[in-house]
Amino acid sequence: MRLKNAAMLMTAAFIWGTAFVAQSVGMDYLGPFTFNGVRNFVGAAALLPCIWLLDRLNGRDTERKSKDVQAPGGRKDLILGGISCGTVLFIAGSLQQVGLQYTTVGKAGFITACYIVIVPVCGIFLHKKIGGRVWIAVALSLIGLYLLCITERLTIGKGDILVFLCALVFTMHILVIDYFSPRADGVKMSCIQFFVCGLLSLVPMYALETPELGALMKSWAPILYAGVLSSGVAYTLQIVGQKNVNPAIASLILSLESCFSVLAGWLILGQRLSVREAAGCALMFAAIMLAQLPERRRGKEKG
Repeated sequence: MRLKNAAMLMTAAFIWGTAFVAQSVGMDYLGPFTFNGVRNFVGAAALLPCIWLLDRLNGRDTERKSKDVQAPGGRKDLILGGISCGTVLFIAGSLQQVGLQYTTVGKAGFITACYIVIVPVCGIFLHKKIGGRVWIAVALSLIGLYLLCITERLTIGKGDILVFLCALVFTMHILVIDYFSPRADGVKMSCIQFFVCGLLSLVPMYALETPELGALMKSWAPILYAGVLSSGVAYTLQIVGQKNVNPAIASLILSLESCFSVLAGWLILGQRLSVREAAGCALMFAAIMLAQLPERRRGKEKG
C-alpha cells in the first residue's frame, strides 16, 4: 500500500471518529433531526464542487459523447441507488443522532463500528463463504458489547440500544452501496443520498422539533464539521484512498474511527470510560481487526 493512500484513509477515519463530538455538541442547541437534516444538505452541497472537479479530471465531457461508455440504465441506477442509500442513511443517522443524547461519544463510536463484523455475517444470506475467524470475531464483539453496554445491574441504556440498531441499519447501507456502486458514479450517488436524507429529515424536524435560525447560527461549527468534513471531504478521501488498495486493509484503517471517537470524547468532552467499558472497547477493536484480516489460502499454488 502506498503511504499516500494510507494517509488518506487514516484522515477519513479521524474525521469520522471526531465527528461524533460535533454531533454531540451540535445537539446542545438543535434537535437530532434538525441537526441531521442541515448536516446532510451541507454535505450534499460540499460534494457539488467535488463532482465538477472529478468530471473535469476524468474527462467526462468527452465520455458523454460516446454512448458505449455508459451502459443503458446507468442514470436510472444512479437515481435509484441515491434514493435507496439516502433512505437507509436517514434511518441509520436518525437512530445514531437520537442515541447520542443518551450515551457517550466513545461508546457510540465503538457500537457503531459493529457493522464491520455484522457485514460478513450477512454474507451468509448472500451465499458467501464465512471463515472461522469471522465467527471468532463475532463472539468477541458480542462479549465486548456486553461489557460496554450492559451495566452490573444487567440493564442496557436506551442510547446504546438505539446506536446498536443504527449499526444494523448501517449494515444495510453498506450492502446497498455494494450493490449500486458498480452500476453508478459513487460521488454523484453520495450527493443524491445526502439530499434525500436531508429531505426525509425535514418531516420529523418540523413535526417533532422547533428549528430556529438563532440555534442554527450557534451550531454553525459542528454543522460545518459534520457536513463538509465528515460527509464531503471524508467520503472523497475514502474513494480516492481506496484505489488499488486491498479492501480488507482499507476497512481495517477506516474502522479506527471507533478509537478516534473515544479519544475525542475524552480529550474534548471529558467523557471517561470505566475499566469494564474500556475492556469492552478493547475486545470490540480486537474483533474488528480479526474480522478484517484476510484468510490464508490452503495449500500452495502450483506453478
